[in-house]
Amino acid sequence: MDLFSRSWTALRTAVAQLPDEDFAKPSGCAGWLVRDLVCHLVIDAQDILITLVTPAEAEPTRDAVTYWDIAATPPTGDEPLDALTVRLAAAYEGPGLLKFHLDDVGSAAGRAAGLTDPGLRVGTRGEVLTAGDYLRAYVLEWTLHHLDLVAHHPDAAGPPAEGLARSREMLERIVGAAFPASFSDRAALLIGTGRRATTDEEKAELGELAAKLPLYLG
Repeated sequence: MDLFSRSWTALRTAVAQLPDEDFAKPSGCAGWLVRDLVCHLVIDAQDILITLVTPAEAEPTRDAVTYWDIAATPPTGDEPLDALTVRLAAAYEGPGLLKFHLDDVGSAAGRAAGLTDPGLRVGTRGEVLTAGDYLRAYVLEWTLHHLDLVAHHPDAAGPPAEGLARSREMLERIVGAAFPASFSDRAALLIGTGRRATTDEEKAELGELAAKLPLYLG
């Protein structure tokens, strides 16, 4: 729960500190500008608020690792929600309003997470998880999107080191194998999720694992 808070706070702080002109630049999400990514974070915050007040009686069907669905192909931006995100982002009058909305809804989502019993069962996407597992899954979400946010902005602060390490651990559990020890946490996450291509040397180090990558998480 604490790592969720630190990762989410770091991501929202990085958004707040970005110059307005950077919102029209590409993000690390293929086909999305920074403003589209930030709008997606607003939607994520809304989803967290909704999920944490949607209790479930059934036994959990997913945990922080199995929460993720794996797609065979990269996202194209044609999915209805992806396309809606881009239209919503364009509807904001400027980055200032988008920053304000993320801070407003995002702060509320952070407070709600801090007040929630980790053992509470919640329902989302037709599945049941404990609130703790649901929020742990979002550590990976926040870390990947923090990397997306700063992909073309080398001077911007990146995600916390502990968030990178935990996210790498989760990705390794999802894929069922460990990345080479020579890979940094950042490299493992970028390569593992198709955000960066491997070099010939990296591919050789990956060995059989290279055939399982990248993973497109949804």
